[in-house]
Amino acid sequence: MKIREFIGSTVLDKNANVVGKVDNVDFDTETGKIETITLTLQKNIFSKDELEIAFDDIATIGAYIILNKEITKEEEVEEAETVEIEIQDEE
Repeated sequence: MKIREFIGSTVLDKNANVVGKVDNVDFDTETGKIETITLTLQKNIFSKDELEIAFDDIATIGAYIILNKEITKEEEVEEAETVEIEIQDEE
């Protein structure tokens, strides 16, 4: 699998619940191995949460990326970074 195919892949936890989509991949510059992947958890059009997953937590990579652990809503909230955009009217 090429990296451009990996980015945007749907990620499922071990119970086949959709967690999010791969947004970014961090590599070890010396070994070239993937260390972590960042998932985007879409909330709505103007905000999103991100969740960082260690590469060791990935069970399989194929049509979907399946984790070897369960991701709960509480875990998503604890580890998430919220990005908010404020829209201002020009008058």
